[in-house]
Amino acid sequence: MKNNETTSRRSLLRAAAAPAAASLLGVGHLSAAVQAASSPYRRPKLKITDIRTAEVRVHGYQVHVRVYTDQGITGQGEATDAAQGAVPLIRSFRRMLIGQDPLNIEAAFERIRTMGIFAGAQGGQYLAALTAVEIALWDTAGKALGLPIYQLLGGQVRDRIRVYCDSGEREMIPGDERSKERIKLIQQLGFTAAKIDIDDYADPARFDKVNWTASNGEIDHMVSKVGFTRDSYPKNIDLAVDMHGRYDLGTAKRVAKEMEPFRLMWLEEPVPAENMDAMRDVRQSTHTPICCGENVYLRFGFRELLEKRAVDIIMPDTHKTGGLLETRKIADLAHAYYVPLAPHNVVSPIGTMAAAQMCAAVPNFLVIEWHWIDRLDLWRNWVKEGEIIEKGFIAVPEKAGIGVEMNEEGARKAQVPGTPWFEPWKGA
Repeated sequence: MKNNETTSRRSLLRAAAAPAAASLLGVGHLSAAVQAASSPYRRPKLKITDIRTAEVRVHGYQVHVRVYTDQGITGQGEATDAAQGAVPLIRSFRRMLIGQDPLNIEAAFERIRTMGIFAGAQGGQYLAALTAVEIALWDTAGKALGLPIYQLLGGQVRDRIRVYCDSGEREMIPGDERSKERIKLIQQLGFTAAKIDIDDYADPARFDKVNWTASNGEIDHMVSKVGFTRDSYPKNIDLAVDMHGRYDLGTAKRVAKEMEPFRLMWLEEPVPAENMDAMRDVRQSTHTPICCGENVYLRFGFRELLEKRAVDIIMPDTHKTGGLLETRKIADLAHAYYVPLAPHNVVSPIGTMAAAQMCAAVPNFLVIEWHWIDRLDLWRNWVKEGEIIEKGFIAVPEKAGIGVEMNEEGARKAQVPGTPWFEPWKGA
């Protein structure tokens, strides 16, 4: 009896030690750790059987991906912006994934990325398509292990994620009643930070439809919008301002200087992200914090941004820059430069919660974007769990995987007409 008890205890200790060993070895050994410790599935048998997509249009175009396995576990992911044209790419990735172990996430990601070196895998549509698949693989892994994704990315640093509200389609016009109502709604929803846009294609003071050099009149309008918005919020609500990378260097410097009295949370992409030297020049010219990154891809793109000291805050878009692990790597790189992470985020509650899982594991996380104030009913009905933001924060769930599941009836209201809804590909 004593020998049996000793053997049983040793078995339990070995099983308990395996996850700890996996954390020491890193995510590359995740699959081996699961094989040693998990039950009842004994994960070596878990295989990918299919990849399917659905297309929606809310704040632009997004692609949702589902990864199916031979044991009934299904993972979900999402891509945005550059996702236009992602569906055929995802279909081409399918042949490299069918029959593979979905827990070997980095191996799958790198295999597909390096295979696409001559097909645009450095960014754009290719990376957005791969990102959606990568997120779905993390959801699959979390569900297979019975753990939230943040536990697989290093463990929990925080249990709630601060969210800022993008003011949406409504222009902030000084004295305008609709603008006042929007600001009031954002406060009622409990947000502690907000963002407005000040680039205006239709500004009456613009002299040229192509050249974005701002006139004095345009800059005056920008300053008045920011002044009105800043005065309308209490001081404990932070304000960020977005220029969408549209302006030239001279305009960017002038606006950044004009913004200094408002003590902004940041000024976002005053020049295009394609020239890091110009972004650095803007940053060096002002005390206004400069933020950039939603159109930068992979850690390789952020390396230059950080090495050149071009920004105070980085904002990778988790849903097109490479996914959860890649964004974690970008955050770690930024941490070495004492630069905080504020992810760009315009996706559904599914993608938003996936990003929140990553943010929960990142020490230098600052705040994440939310862009659905013009579509509140659609947002609240997208997942079975309902509203995931309470008083400007997301409580990170302890459920396995991403932590939310799609409400098909609600989400299909945004389906792109004539596109399949997670249907098997013909001839696949």
